[in-house]
Amino acid sequence: MSKILEAPLSLKADVWTHFGFKAKEGNQGIDKTNAICKHCQASIRYTGNTTNLRSHLQRHHADKLASPQPKKTRDPTQNTLDNTTSKLPSNSVRAQKITESVVHYICKGLCPYSVVENTGFRFMINTLDPRYVIPTRSYMTDKAVPRIYDKVKDDVKSALSSAPRVALTCDGWTSRATEAFVTITCHYVDEEWELMSHVLQTRAMHESHTGSNIAELLKAVLEEWDLVSKDPAIVTDNAANMSVAAELAGMLHFRCFAHTLNLASQRALKVPAVARLLGRVRRISTFFKRSTTASHVLRQKQKLLELPEHKLITDVVTRWNSAHDMLERFLEQQPAVSAALLSNELRKTEKEVCTLYESDITSAEEIVDAMKPMKIATLVMSKESSPTLSVVAPLHAQLIQDFQESRADSEIVKEIKAAICQDLSKRYMDQQKETMYVCSALDPRFKALPFLPDDEREEIYLRITAEARRIQELFQEEAKVIPGEEDNHVEDKDDIPASPPPKKKKDLCCLADLLGSTYSAGPAVRHRTTQAQAEEEMSRYKEAPPLAFSLRQAIS
Repeated sequence: MSKILEAPLSLKADVWTHFGFKAKEGNQGIDKTNAICKHCQASIRYTGNTTNLRSHLQRHHADKLASPQPKKTRDPTQNTLDNTTSKLPSNSVRAQKITESVVHYICKGLCPYSVVENTGFRFMINTLDPRYVIPTRSYMTDKAVPRIYDKVKDDVKSALSSAPRVALTCDGWTSRATEAFVTITCHYVDEEWELMSHVLQTRAMHESHTGSNIAELLKAVLEEWDLVSKDPAIVTDNAANMSVAAELAGMLHFRCFAHTLNLASQRALKVPAVARLLGRVRRISTFFKRSTTASHVLRQKQKLLELPEHKLITDVVTRWNSAHDMLERFLEQQPAVSAALLSNELRKTEKEVCTLYESDITSAEEIVDAMKPMKIATLVMSKESSPTLSVVAPLHAQLIQDFQESRADSEIVKEIKAAICQDLSKRYMDQQKETMYVCSALDPRFKALPFLPDDEREEIYLRITAEARRIQELFQEEAKVIPGEEDNHVEDKDDIPASPPPKKKKDLCCLADLLGSTYSAGPAVRHRTTQAQAEEEMSRYKEAPPLAFSLRQAIS
């Protein structure tokens, strides 16, 4: 009689205390096709379940089944995970690194502290390292996150200390829980000429958002981060309290150009004829968004008319370009929308939603075309990774020019242009305008300043030249260089190590299309006759060598 082998430990049913298996021929493992009864040596077909085995015991060995059987135990020499691993001490290097990564996850993902109590999160961490003990929520709140905050704050302070000038952006906002916050971000150019940004703080502001209260907050931030000596400028929205706060804090203030574009566009959208048309289109798009039947019918009509299967867009009050997108999408899908609204399925249920008249479609097309320059300008300001003040003056001047009325304009287009021109014309006055012109002149794309009259242009150039001379004199005093001997210290060109060519940045096609001749990827020139251009260049740049030398010395 062949020996009966014990069932593997993976088979945990109680019947396996009464059954085993035979070895395959040649002792090549266990033959699991038949289970062998230990009491009567009967061979029972085994197909993966124990029903046949239990039935055999009940019919032939009921007394054995009724008596308690000892549980199968593992081989004491076999090590388990619990026997081979021990929990990591909280002060070990491994545990501290994991804790730091969890804190990083919470901070970067803006996760709640309760994530460390989440079952799925704890299961994931236990799978990655069963020895690690996840800290409690209170430990994260009181110790782990504050410790990382202090470290990051010291690093940011150290980086800011090397910046000669900084700029701040400040914005107030309200959370979903109706709590008011103020966020302040700092921007500067580091030693590698890279634009860097750091969020200094996001703090609750429960007191009234008056100019004086915000000014006190700004002063506290400057002192906390040692920025008082950096002569910071600040960018905010167009709210009056922000202007007052910047003035009381003694900071050079600029209004966000993207917010300015939004205000001017919102004013155009409030023109009665435009507002009525937007209301009718909004009603239609909302209907198709809320009705599953209407949405299904619309998709059918899109397939029949071979139109893109795009959903209609509903605008958002705080973002004017969403209204522009809503009209564009409606005009794209207008044939499908009309066919869907005239279908029997929708006419029976919704009689109050109707298609627009032909004149409404024409007006929608005119609005989309008239507002296109504002849409492009908004995209330029929102998509550019490092927008600077130099682009504001050319865009501002170009938009005012584009929105001048013409005889071919319809009445609704004239009202839109008048509203936008009136709003843009009152922005960026006095000192702000002069500073913007200087920034544009220093930008190679706009240095010709073709949007300015000749006298203002020459005044800006003289101011830049005077500033460059002042920087040159300061540099010579600090370096104690005798004038006229600078060339003696210039290295031979052959001795200068070759540096890799700078990476070419992709040109902003939208900006080039909008500004036209004002924008240039190469040297900026004014569009004049050849003779007039030659004479003007000679007179304008007759002092170019000292200016170029001054700027070169200033940035070296």
